[in-house]
Amino acid sequence: MTASLRRSLGVLDAVVIGLGAMVGAGIFVALGPAAGAAGSSAGLLVALGLAAVVAYCNAMASARLAALHPESGGTYVYGRERLGPFWGYLAGWAFVVGKTASCAAMALTVGAYLWPDQAHAVAVAAVVALTAVNYGGVQKSALLARVIVAGVLAVLAAVATASFAGAPDGRFGLGGEMTAGGVLQAAGLLFFAFAGYARIATLGEEVRDPARTIPRAVPLALGLALAVYALVAVGVLLALGPRALAGSPAPLADAVRAADASWLVPVVTAGAAVAALGSLLSLILGVSRTTLAMARDGYLPGGLAAIHPRFRVPHRAELAVGAVVAVVAATADVRDAIGFSSFGVLVYYGIANASAWTLGRRVRFLAALGLAGCVALACALPLGSVLAGAGVLAAGVVAYAVGRGRPGHPRS
Repeated sequence: MTASLRRSLGVLDAVVIGLGAMVGAGIFVALGPAAGAAGSSAGLLVALGLAAVVAYCNAMASARLAALHPESGGTYVYGRERLGPFWGYLAGWAFVVGKTASCAAMALTVGAYLWPDQAHAVAVAAVVALTAVNYGGVQKSALLARVIVAGVLAVLAAVATASFAGAPDGRFGLGGEMTAGGVLQAAGLLFFAFAGYARIATLGEEVRDPARTIPRAVPLALGLALAVYALVAVGVLLALGPRALAGSPAPLADAVRAADASWLVPVVTAGAAVAALGSLLSLILGVSRTTLAMARDGYLPGGLAAIHPRFRVPHRAELAVGAVVAVVAATADVRDAIGFSSFGVLVYYGIANASAWTLGRRVRFLAALGLAGCVALACALPLGSVLAGAGVLAAGVVAYAVGRGRPGHPRS
């Protein structure tokens, strides 16, 4: 009999884990590159809204599917059950590779803020430490995520307040022209920040009463993240303007400087590192659960499906994910990781929306809108990200095809 995970998370815990994966990523990592793509303040805010609409469609699809299929694995499970084994496999592969890049981006953000000269070394240390936390059990992870989210929200509130109070006049509108392609690319980059609600769906086997908990937790986490993102984005645009925001490696710190609140710079620096740690904690948690589900079905080595007898967590999957992320964090560039991650995650949610389409007429409008949005944003990403993402997905398809004919294999 297959060992099951412990159902210990309520609505608040699930919201905090999802919020911890979202808050920080867009503000401290993706906001600057998105401003550069959007070209203007209006373009950036339109892109933020567009990313939120696509994320909402995906969230509703994920929530409904998770309530029907409360197992670890998220869209890997939904694609398998609703569309067939290949689509489940492709979703799982896209999630694992895309979110591995996300983990590396968050780890590198920690290093860039805490010790820029040794960013890669600090990133690897952060991955090792948080893998150890997750190894001790999901309830410990939820408790730490709650503390991190509270601290980061306090920092972001201080940044927004200072930016609105002391922003120079006239900078909000300084920027280039808004173009459809620029807005779509900016939305694709900002989508990287909204994808944290997937952590809730991938924890379907560890929440209490998943049919009730997941549909409530997903929109709550997404709505809170959107409110925070919009408030801080407007404040930073007021303080810096879109051109300076696009060129700033630390936009929130530069915003408080421009607003004559330099005393907040150390607080913002610490908040950025803590936010990235919170995102990294939840990301490693989600990737390891999808790895567990794929290992259970024979798409990854069966040893990764082992559950620790004491902590009731997929300890081998967590160690394997931590090792891969550490290697990527030691070698990758943070901006390249963002684009690559966005492509993989958009493919993942495209399959989630296609899966939700099979649930009936009541969900088909949002499912179709979400699928179209995922395709549009993925294609609008920087060309290098699209080519790299498509290449890695193609490699996964080849691996599936090769393994499919293996005697006794579940794909045969």
